[in-house]
Parts: sequence; structure tokens; C-alpha cells
Amino acid sequence: MKNIENLIKKAVELQSNGFTSRQIADELNVSRDTVTWLLTRAKKDASTPAPKDISVNWTNIGKNAYRLHNISKVLCDLVLETLEQTEDNVDVIVGIGLSGVPLASLMAEELDTDLAIFHAYYDPADDKSLKGNFSGNFSTVRGKKCVIVDDVITSGSTMTGVVKRIGEEGGKPVVIAVLVDKKGAEVISDVPVRPLVRIVRVD
Repeated sequence: MKNIENLIKKAVELQSNGFTSRQIADELNVSRDTVTWLLTRAKKDASTPAPKDISVNWTNIGKNAYRLHNISKVLCDLVLETLEQTEDNVDVIVGIGLSGVPLASLMAEELDTDLAIFHAYYDPADDKSLKGNFSGNFSTVRGKKCVIVDDVITSGSTMTGVVKRIGEEGGKPVVIAVLVDKKGAEVISDVPVRPLVRIVRVD
């Protein structure tokens, strides 16, 4: 129960700092339904049943550069295995900001590729459509084969939007690499998903 109380406290803190429910969900690696439930619980309205979700806390990796470096090497191995199977290659690693960027940077170095950064955001008026932009300070994806990197896939909506945006920019996504796939997806928008851990609910 202490972990739930910690999540409630963090959700309330983020909301008070102006975060939208989607931003809170991204920060806590939970679904938006879970964020709603956490904020409702904070108001002591316990009548709503808890959503079926799993909270992912990878702080023990993220706070340590040595661990982050080694995890990125494992993700590179998964990417290379997939590229060998599909007889493809990679030109650029695309990190989804904020949490995917450190992993993508280390992976680009390991695989000797360019690095692109995608800033994902949603319009508060239309919380379902990914807007987002590629940073002009990093590589372009135009004409390049891309590996997309993030920390956690929850519903897959952000990843679906990023795949679409890369296509619109003239790039070709070839692999998606993440720490944890909570959706349990083998493929998103025809792009193979290679997680370090894939969570599959049996209920």
C-alpha cells in the first residue's frame, strides 16, 4: 500500500505543478486512467475501483550512468538481432524526449549512428493526437532508417504517433526499442517492438 500512497503523492505534486494528466501518466509510467484514479484517491474518494495497470519505476537504472550504459548495450543487442532477422540496417537512433533521450544517446554511440530527438507533446484541447517535433539541434530522419527508443510503452499511442511523424518527415522506422512494453505488442504500426521486458496480462 505504501507504493500506492507514494504514487498518489507524486501524482498530486505533479498536478499542482501544472502537469496535465497525460504528462503525469508519462512521468509515472502509468495509464491516464490510473492517473485519474490516483488523483481521485487523493481526494479520499475510494469508491472507484482501481484500473488494471502496472507502475514502472526504473529509477535504479536512470540514476546511475554505468547501469544506463549497460542497459543501452542490451537494447543495442536486441536491435541488432532484429535487424539481422529483417535484413535491414539503421542510420539514426530517435530518442523520444524526455526519458528515451539518455538511452538513445548511448545507443547511437554504441551503434555508431546519428542521433535524432523527438519532443512529444499533446494539445490539451485534443489529448489523443500527438503533435511533437524533431529537434533541429540533432540529426534529421529524412531519407534514413530509424530505430525509435523510449523507456516504457503503455498504450502505444505515443509510439504510433512517432512512427507516423517519422514517415511524414521522410524517414523509415525499422525497430522500436524500449525498456518495458506494458502493451504486450510484438509490432506497432508495422514496426517490430523489442523491449527489455514485455509485460503480458493473463486476465
